[in-house]
Amino acid sequence: MSKNKKLTKEEELLLQDFGRNVSTKSSLLFYCNAFFVSAVPLWLFWRVHEMDPQDSVILFSVMTLICTWFISYAYKNIKFQLKHKIALKIEHAVTREVNHQLDSKPETKKLTRQEKDERILWKKNNVADMEATTYSIFYNNTLFLFLMLIMSFYVARSFNPGVNYVMSTAAASGFVALLSTSSSATS
Repeated sequence: MSKNKKLTKEEELLLQDFGRNVSTKSSLLFYCNAFFVSAVPLWLFWRVHEMDPQDSVILFSVMTLICTWFISYAYKNIKFQLKHKIALKIEHAVTREVNHQLDSKPETKKLTRQEKDERILWKKNNVADMEATTYSIFYNNTLFLFLMLIMSFYVARSFNPGVNYVMSTAAASGFVALLSTSSSATS
C-alpha cells in the first residue's frame, strides 16, 4: 500500500474491529467493573483485618485506583486475545443465523453476496466482542479475588493489616495484569 493512499471507510471499520483499542463504551464498562472489584478488598480489610476506614482512607483510595488500572488493563488484553478465537468458533453459527434471517424477509432477499457477507461479519464481530468482554471480566475478577485472598490470608498474614493490604492487592492486581500479557493466558 502506498503512503499517499487513504484507507476506505470499510478498511477503517475492519481495523477498528480487530485492533487493540476498545470503544468508549467498553472502556467505561471495564473501568467501572475494575473499580468495583478493586473495592471488594476494602470490606475484607475493614471487617476481617479490622482496619479503620477513616484512618486508612488515603491508603485505600490510592491502592483501589492502582488496582483499578491494573485490572482494566488485564480486561483489555484478555478481550483482545479472546475476540479472534471466539470469532472463529462462532463463524458458522452466526453465518447460518444471519442467512436464515435475511432469507426470511422479502426485502432482504435481493441483497448482493457482498452485502450479506458484510452483515455476517458485523454480527460475528458484535457477538465475539460481547462474549470476549464478558469472559474477560469474569476471568480477571475471579483470578484477582482468588489471588488477593491467598495473599491476604496465607502469604502476608503475619504483617500488620496496612502492609498486608498493600501487598495482597498490589501483588494480586499486578499478577493479573502480568498474566494477561501472556499469549497463552486464556488457552
